[in-house]
This record gives sequence, C-alpha cells and structure tokens, in this order.
Amino acid sequence: MGYPKGVLGTGEQVLVHKHPHLKMLVMPVLVGVVVIGGGIWLVFPARDLEEPWDTVALASIAGLGLLLLCWLVIAPFVRWRTTHFLVTEQRVISREGVIKRTGLDIPMSRINSVRFERTLFDRLLGTGSLIIESASEQALEFDDVPSVVEVYSAINWQAGERGQQQEPDEADIVPEGDTPSRRKRSKWS
Repeated sequence: MGYPKGVLGTGEQVLVHKHPHLKMLVMPVLVGVVVIGGGIWLVFPARDLEEPWDTVALASIAGLGLLLLCWLVIAPFVRWRTTHFLVTEQRVISREGVIKRTGLDIPMSRINSVRFERTLFDRLLGTGSLIIESASEQALEFDDVPSVVEVYSAINWQAGERGQQQEPDEADIVPEGDTPSRRKRSKWS
C-alpha cells in the first residue's frame, strides 16, 4: 500500500515514505498467539460438555476469540499499515487512522529545527523518535520512525537547501571541480 492518494502537489516528489517501525506489532502478534492458544486449550474441555452446552461453549469460545483477534491483533495491524510518514522536497506529511483520518503537513520553510532521540533498544532496532520544531508553539514528536537518522538527514538537507536550517557543515561543501548534480544528496533522492 502506497501513501494516500491526492497528498502530493503538482511536481512534488516523495523523498522518504515510512510506516512506524514493526516493533509496534510485536505485542499484537504475542496477544494473537495467546488468544489462539487459549482458544484451543478451552475447546477440549468444552467438547466434553453435555449436548446443547457443548455447542454453546464452542460458539462462545469462537466468538470471543474472533472478537479479541479483531480488536487486539487485526486493528493494530491496520492502524500500522494506514499510518504514513512522508518527506517531500516541499514538506513533511503525516497521515494516520482508519475510520477517523488525521493529517499533518509541515512546510519545509516553517521548520526551525529537527532532532532525533534513540534509546539503546531503539538503536538496536534501527528506530527512534523524530522531533520537529516549527513555527507552532510546541514541538511535534513522531515515535517509532524507522531509520530515524536517515529521515532526520533528509529533512535537514531539504530544509537547509531551502535556506531554513543552519549553515552547511564541511560534509555539505562541494569540493572544487565537483558539481552538486554529481553528488548524491541522500539515499532518498
């Protein structure tokens, strides 16, 4: 599934498109295993009940198991799949939700600073939190961004290219005889 249709303006290109890190799905998968295992475990004593009650017990176990799987396993997966984080050359875009859709667009010209935070566990998983300070009063924090350092670099590069970030450091200076078009800006370009 790609990013939501109709999000991009004319000529706008996506540099980064991410879903939240897969660590969001660890707990739903474990819950799914427990629900299925518990359902199987409950089926055996339910089959030994007398005639009308065995069917009632089996139907109740199946119904409750299906309800729990939908609520605790399928819904988080759909939520993860429909959450999008995009960086284009013009803005940062966030979309999330299934029934209630929420969107946020931050133009590159409004970004004051970008930073990331990673715990040791986040570093092992290659994820982290991205904090964007814009013209709004409070910073916006995006948790569980995969490859957060690369996303941070892409936003910094784009915002800096538009003259909104700090002066270029030595890594951004083009060597003599080299042209910017020959350099690779980031892995997203």
